[in-house]
Amino acid sequence: MQLTVPKLTERLLDSYARVGGINHLDEINLPSKRAVAVITMDLLRLLFPGFFDEKLIHSSELREQTTALLQKVFKNLEAEIAKSLRYHPPPELPQKDFKSVARAYTVDFLDSLPRIRDLLATDAEAAYNGDPAALSKEEVIVAYPCIEAIAVQRLAHELYLKNVALIPRIMTEWAHSRTGMDLHPGAQIGSHFFVDHCTGTVIGETAVIGNHVKMYQGVGLVARSLAAGQQLRGQKRHPTVEDHVTIYAGATIMGGDTIVGEGSTIGANVFLTSSVPAYSLVIQEEANVKVMDKRSRQKPRLDPNI
Repeated sequence: MQLTVPKLTERLLDSYARVGGINHLDEINLPSKRAVAVITMDLLRLLFPGFFDEKLIHSSELREQTTALLQKVFKNLEAEIAKSLRYHPPPELPQKDFKSVARAYTVDFLDSLPRIRDLLATDAEAAYNGDPAALSKEEVIVAYPCIEAIAVQRLAHELYLKNVALIPRIMTEWAHSRTGMDLHPGAQIGSHFFVDHCTGTVIGETAVIGNHVKMYQGVGLVARSLAAGQQLRGQKRHPTVEDHVTIYAGATIMGGDTIVGEGSTIGANVFLTSSVPAYSLVIQEEANVKVMDKRSRQKPRLDPNI
């Protein structure tokens, strides 16, 4: 049987009916990934005026430009939150007017921006104080990907706390694709948070991180096992890291019952599955490193046929 375009169309439509997974059809309209990405970038522009813009901002125009940008974000975010509420109404809002609730949520969220800016100022301070390569806090904001990822996570966390579905995760995955840092919007992160280099960092949904925590690249705060799948929803699955903890590159800390005590240091490549008391030093001792003089080694013979 020769497959024609109409026949191929019927096969696809049959797949749609059997498998589902259709967006923008009739009344089903999920939040737009593209729209949320634009909103997130505009929010970064509000958090860090001038750092995500190419055009010079004159002080006499700051109020007008901020008002215009806020109005744009308000309109676009309200529309996306309304879509989210229709898709997955929070338990406390079973029969509400989604549009009015979306407006109230948007107002509350935008009202949190000054508080988020205060937290981000501590993150920039921690990055500058913790990295001798940093020339200034301005360099940290404009050039360090960890600040962008943390900023987006702090924004998304506000929506996560309101049980707004999809949008917080879209925001943090957008930041993940840009920075290599995977921060779930549900994670609770204290002040003065710095992740040096940041690439490969993974922090799970129920992780709790205290104040003045410093991490390096490739650190994972992960669940012990996900074999139970959806039965684990809502349970504490990821570790707690208390204040003034340093975690070096490649360390993996696992499990919802695992607590890293205040002031502890976790060495590079440590695989930790149990709690440690305050002011612990945890290192990996199994690995052995051998250093040889390569000049004393016999040179390999070359195959004359190559």
